[in-house]
Amino acid sequence: MISSSTPAIEDRAPSHQHQPDSRPRNSHSLDVSNSDTSRPNSIRSRSTKQPGIATRSEHEVEQVDLRQDDLTDIQLAGYSDEQERHIRRKVDFRLCTIAGILCSLNLLDSGVISSAAVTSMPSDLGLDHGNRFSVSIFIFTVASIIFQLPSTIAVRTFGPRIWFSFITFSFGIITLSTGFVKDWKQMMALRVLLGATSSGIYPGLSYLISCWYPRREQQSGEVIILATGSLVNYGLQQRNGGAGLEGWRWMFIVQGLCTCVLGIATYWWIVDFPEKSHKSFWFLTEEEADIASRRIEKDRGDLVAQKFSLMAVLVHAKDFKIWVFACLFFMQNVVSTALAYFVPVILENGLGYSPNQAIILSAPPYYYAVVPVIVSSVVADRFRIRGPIITFNALCMITGFAILGFAENSGARYFGVFLSTGAYVANWAALTAYQPNNVVH
Repeated sequence: MISSSTPAIEDRAPSHQHQPDSRPRNSHSLDVSNSDTSRPNSIRSRSTKQPGIATRSEHEVEQVDLRQDDLTDIQLAGYSDEQERHIRRKVDFRLCTIAGILCSLNLLDSGVISSAAVTSMPSDLGLDHGNRFSVSIFIFTVASIIFQLPSTIAVRTFGPRIWFSFITFSFGIITLSTGFVKDWKQMMALRVLLGATSSGIYPGLSYLISCWYPRREQQSGEVIILATGSLVNYGLQQRNGGAGLEGWRWMFIVQGLCTCVLGIATYWWIVDFPEKSHKSFWFLTEEEADIASRRIEKDRGDLVAQKFSLMAVLVHAKDFKIWVFACLFFMQNVVSTALAYFVPVILENGLGYSPNQAIILSAPPYYYAVVPVIVSSVVADRFRIRGPIITFNALCMITGFAILGFAENSGARYFGVFLSTGAYVANWAALTAYQPNNVVH
């Protein structure tokens, strides 16, 4: 298992004032107090997946005695299963929808270059000389890796609403600006900026989602918008010459503009961390936020993060299991990069389709990917298994790539695209859920 340290919960403010309770309490009772900071049974130490960030001041201390068998006391306090289900439905609607949209926008804006690759863009910008096109993809990935950790920490520092709206608007502006570049050098510079600004979307949202859901409920996926992006790109390519701009420029401009608008809406749409969720717009009441917080605290005891410490972050580098998990993500990223950026090129050059056909045929595999994502998520959450799901999807990816690479029939090779795309998208969800499921206290 991937273990984490146990920082102190020292800052969660009570949602309402409790009256003294005269009934006898056992050793597993729920005790909420604003003043008694000396009780040894109060929780002063909890684990966190994202160590090192303070979220509250010292005077906001709330003492909570929560244990794995506290369910009876929570129910006695008035928290019913129906209330919990109602809160989860609210979280599903508010958080999962915007998370899916932002992740898809991130992939769309970084991957629109793949659709543009089968248009006149490479020759217009000089990207068809040597390895310039491949370098434009590689340099984006390097920038993204460098800025992922600082950007994820910033989610706690500035809060989800401010940070996600800021970086989404920023990479939307950069995508829009890409529609006006004049040469490959300007394209390279904007790809670096795009990688830096969009780097916090996927890991930051994965962290936020893991803070809202118990470990058994965290596997999900989002691919509908990603698939629709290819259809939109096909339509925009038909605008070739409109307003004196090539069709590939319209792809960047329109998608960048849509991202900017949704980036602004994100400030009101996305929710804060559970302990601050009552401050989100039209979301949970203070009582509901309190129930949501206790639900996470009871599951794994990492509701509130500790004060930032670089050593607390780097200490996990000594755990070889972290590096094994990083290798899994590395191999996953190799597959996703190959498919996300080069499928239109493969369809055009390898299977003989026209540029417009290559763009539009890039969409169906992502619509199909909804099926393995949902099936994998339901099975994994229902039976609480992750490793076998990841292994099965990996085998499907290997099979899909073998068909794509060695089959002689173009229809069979296109089927290989379906199989490998569905498997890699499903494994993104599975791997993302695998990490927080192995954080213990």
